[in-house]
Amino acid sequence: MLKKVLSLVMILSLASASLVGCGKSGDTQTGGKNEDVIKLGAVFPLTGDVAAMGQSCKNALQMLEEETNKSGGVNGKKIQFVFEDDENKPASSANVIQKLINQGKVVGVVGSYSSKCSISMAPIATSSKIPMISLGTNPKITTDGGEYVFTSTFNDTFQGTILAKVASEDLKAKTAAVLYDVGNDYCKGLSEFFKSNFEKIGGKVVAAETYNAGDQDFSAQLTKIKGLNPDIIVLPDYYSTVALITKQARSLGITSTFVGGDGWDAPELFKIGGDSVNGSYFSNFFSKDDTTPAFLKFKDSFNKKYNQVPDAIAASAYNAGSLLIDAVKKAGSTDGDKVKDALKNTDSEGVAGHIKYDSNRNAIMSGVVIKIEDGKQVFVKKINP
Repeated sequence: MLKKVLSLVMILSLASASLVGCGKSGDTQTGGKNEDVIKLGAVFPLTGDVAAMGQSCKNALQMLEEETNKSGGVNGKKIQFVFEDDENKPASSANVIQKLINQGKVVGVVGSYSSKCSISMAPIATSSKIPMISLGTNPKITTDGGEYVFTSTFNDTFQGTILAKVASEDLKAKTAAVLYDVGNDYCKGLSEFFKSNFEKIGGKVVAAETYNAGDQDFSAQLTKIKGLNPDIIVLPDYYSTVALITKQARSLGITSTFVGGDGWDAPELFKIGGDSVNGSYFSNFFSKDDTTPAFLKFKDSFNKKYNQVPDAIAASAYNAGSLLIDAVKKAGSTDGDKVKDALKNTDSEGVAGHIKYDSNRNAIMSGVVIKIEDGKQVFVKKINP
């Protein structure tokens, strides 16, 4: 009987040792087994009010995955982007990043598209020591998110400067009104950064009106603005809401020039807004007329695969995914600390331009000004940080 007990103890000890041996730090694991796949999370609004943006991001990363694996993968392994839908809702984004980390065993995350969702995700990434690269522009993403959180786009402190320069230099505006979603970090932050920069260079913000997410009728706010007759109206929101506002404004007889940020960049802007958005200006990460070799290669590949020209958010997603993959290569590991340190030292040329990081892990990069003419985007100028 004693021999049987001792034999059973030895068998259990050997089994336990073998299981511990499988769990090496920095390896991608599922069910305790090492895999020849490096899993990267991707959180985007695949449904909801800005689903067009989320789909652009997904298309870009799926193409990047194919290209990377065809060229030999990363450190001898293939990569796989695991996509989750946050519906452009902060609560959903927090849930899905936890799912990706705890169940999906991802070693890094790209996303989300919006600032409000990225702000919700960021502390979770840092507490789990999982590097995350956001496409959002609000400074809170990195400052509140912690040391594992980076961005692949310029932030709104710089974007606010761009919009103020457009207003003053290109449009010769002296007065401006701002209309924004009071509950959205991106909209609120960009409006504040525009206001402070515009006033610094001598402009006057004569009205700052707000609305709530999901609102469809903006006539009350627009009527107030009409009475003040500002030179420009700044709309720091996403394409779907912007198009509704511009149509209602024109129907009320408002003739002010509309100005906005990167959230405008979607074909649906003109499809919904029609002629009401013609003559408007907005800031963006890059122009579709960019002629750099990196972008032209990306543009050609994207067009062949999806039969469409990529928008700026697709380029930003591709940039973010590339930065994360390159960091894993340079680190020679999927260990979170090593990948984070590799990201900090980024200094490279991507499809959306040259990028490196400041001390808060915000991307330092140029911005462009786009004008909408006859339903098409026309490059105006580039503004360097």
